[in-house]
Amino acid sequence: MSSTEQFEVGRLYGVGLGPGDPSLMTVRAVEVIAGADVIAYHSARHGRSIARSIAAQHIRADHIEEPLVYPLTTETTDHPGGYQGAMDEFYAEASARLAAHLDAGRTVAVLAEGDPLFYGSYMHMHKRLVDRYETEVIPGVTSVSAAAARLGTPLAEGEEVLTILPGTLPEEELAARLAATDVAVVMKLGRTFTKVRSALESSGRLGEARYVERATMAGERLAELADVDPESVPYFSVAVLPSRVDVERPAARERGEVVVVGTGPAGPLWLTPETRGALAAADELVGYTTYLDRVPVRAGQVRHGSDNRVESERAEFALDLARRGRRVAVVSGGDPGVFAMATAVLEVASQKEYADVPVRVLPGVTAANAAAARAGAPLGHDYATISLSDRLKPWEVIAERLRAAASADLVLALYNPGSGSRTWQVGKARELLLEYRAPETPVVVARDVGGSGERVRVVRLADLDPAKVDMRTILLVGSSQTRVVRRGDGGEVVWTPRRYPEG
Repeated sequence: MSSTEQFEVGRLYGVGLGPGDPSLMTVRAVEVIAGADVIAYHSARHGRSIARSIAAQHIRADHIEEPLVYPLTTETTDHPGGYQGAMDEFYAEASARLAAHLDAGRTVAVLAEGDPLFYGSYMHMHKRLVDRYETEVIPGVTSVSAAAARLGTPLAEGEEVLTILPGTLPEEELAARLAATDVAVVMKLGRTFTKVRSALESSGRLGEARYVERATMAGERLAELADVDPESVPYFSVAVLPSRVDVERPAARERGEVVVVGTGPAGPLWLTPETRGALAAADELVGYTTYLDRVPVRAGQVRHGSDNRVESERAEFALDLARRGRRVAVVSGGDPGVFAMATAVLEVASQKEYADVPVRVLPGVTAANAAAARAGAPLGHDYATISLSDRLKPWEVIAERLRAAASADLVLALYNPGSGSRTWQVGKARELLLEYRAPETPVVVARDVGGSGERVRVVRLADLDPAKVDMRTILLVGSSQTRVVRRGDGGEVVWTPRRYPEG
């Protein structure tokens, strides 16, 4: 194509019109519409276009109008490719119509409610044409910003995380993401409203949710989402979980609770959505200071850090807070039920005075699972988990259990192998295991998995050095079937086959 021909080709604009009020159109949007030859807009088969109605005062009689009429919206279709096939065919045909105008040297402005690249129909034209024509996208005020403005409450503040979700997601996915985030907006309500409401309820956030319908447009409605009749909800509505900053937490509830949560082996990457939600919803956080430091600071929450050796006292303190109507999260490392705080809390909660205090335990990623994933799949078959700490049980019991597990040819996950005051247990465990296992048995030595000091290495059981094992280390001792394989990149993977040889 010659330079002259390139100059004669028209230019494509995606024009964001804002949320509905024509006065919220940008100056640039008005300029582009005024200078365009062709005004294109999407509409349903009834022919009415919300985008066109927003920009109506700027559309002249000499503009060429190009309605892009959807072949269907939510109804079924006999198209051989189903709904998606019908829509793909429509977008291809619509973009071809716009391309014909552009090839004729006309400037084309495609109108889009809100912002053109934010859940907008324009993007389907954009993706098909941007590589062939000069294109400019004019951003617009989104329905998210409009809804927050109409509610008159901060949407997101400080370090809060805003999550924007389509209501078309499966209910469990919605609930997980709503539980895990600070602030959220759910789009595309209409027929999804009942599902979204249920997800908000199951994530524990229905009480915070606000409803905004047709923000800045005629017929605007604001309400508490829990009070909205599902039959009255149109597509142009959103659910909003606004900022939690400066929202006063109740001094006391009629009924408090204790939730014991596991933070996994290290930082935020290891938190489950359910745990994130419980941590965000808590009035008070109780835990070993090292684990509390992994939890983001939130306005209005009270944090109670303590030493790692006062588990019973920490549990009693948390239960007393809950008895006074507080929502308490007891923070544990790893999984709270594996050598951690769940047992301590439930032991105290079993006392008569705490019988009516609700207690929930939420799972977390264990140190053994995290270390195994880093190494490969050493826990791929039967395995036993044993703590080498003799603070709470005699070494004789530990030794007996090691012998039993070793003689059964189980892979072993050894927790708490050593500390500053316990230096001999690893050596004794190695000696004992060598009575049952070959010297070349692989041992995964995993330290600070997920942390800044992470180091995972594989050694022979005979070469396991107790001096290189501390309280931040976990040991995974292979069975007779566990294999170590060197991969093409030079790294080693450890795995235990799921099929065991017949006796």
